[in-house]
Amino acid sequence: MKFKAICTDIDGTLLDSNRQLSKGTLETFKRLPDSVPVILASSRMPAAMRHLQAELNVLGHPLICFNGGYVIRYGDESHQPEVLESIEIPLSVCTGIIALTKNTEIHVSLYRDDDWHAPSFDYWTERESRITKVDAVIMDIPATIANWERNRYGAHKIMCMGPEREIEGMEQQLHDGFESDINIYRSRPTYLELAPKSISKATGLELVLRRYYDISMAEVIAFGDNYNDIALLAKAGWGVAVSNAKDEVKAVANEITRDSKADGVAASLRKYFSID
Repeated sequence: MKFKAICTDIDGTLLDSNRQLSKGTLETFKRLPDSVPVILASSRMPAAMRHLQAELNVLGHPLICFNGGYVIRYGDESHQPEVLESIEIPLSVCTGIIALTKNTEIHVSLYRDDDWHAPSFDYWTERESRITKVDAVIMDIPATIANWERNRYGAHKIMCMGPEREIEGMEQQLHDGFESDINIYRSRPTYLELAPKSISKATGLELVLRRYYDISMAEVIAFGDNYNDIALLAKAGWGVAVSNAKDEVKAVANEITRDSKADGVAASLRKYFSID
C-alpha cells in the first residue's frame, strides 16, 4: 500500500508520555521521502505546532489549526502565513457561551489567529503554557471582548477548563443551547474545546490537498486518537487509530497501531514506508 501524504493529530497521538516527540519518532520522520508532505492537524494554535514542525523538519508544510478552523502555510522565509481557511465563532455566540460560566470556577480562554487570550495566569493558564510551550496574552474577558467587538473579530476556538463536574454541566448546557453553532469536544474530563460547526480536520485536509498537492484523500494515511479525529480517519484513504484512542475512533479506523507512548505513529510509518 503506497501513500503520498501523512496527516496526524498531535496530543495523544504523535507525542510521547512527556508530551514531546520521541527520539524514535524523530528518526522515523527524518527517513521519510522528501516528496511526502507531513500535515499536522490539531486543536492547537499555530505557535503550539510550529516548534514541532521545526523538530520534524517540515516547516514549509501546511498546518491545520483549531481543528480545521484556521488552515495556513508559512513560506520558507515569511513570518506571515498564507491563510487558506479562517472560520470563526461569531462574537455573539462567544458572549453567550461565556455567560454560562458566570458564578462557576470554569476558566475561559479565547483563541484567534496565533493569539491566546487568558483572563489570568492561573492554574489552567500555567498548565496549558507548559504543555504547548506558548505564552498567553493576559487580559480579562470583558476587555478582550470589547477589543474584538471594535475589530469585528470572532474566536477560532474557545477553551473551557475547570472542575470535572462543572465542565460536565457546561457541556450539557452547550448541547442544549449552542449545538447548531459550534462543535463541542470534551478533550479531557476537565477540558471543553469549542470550534465553529462547519469545520473539521477532514475539511482542512481536503482544502490543503486541493491547494498545494496533486494528491487525493484516498492517498493519505491519517492518525488520531480522539473525537475530533473521527472525520479525518473516516475520510482519509487509510485511517489509523493509536491503541489509546477512544472506542469511537477505533470504530472508524482501518487499523489500530501501538499506543502513542510507544511511538504508534512511527511504528505504522516504518511499516508502510519500508523504514528499517
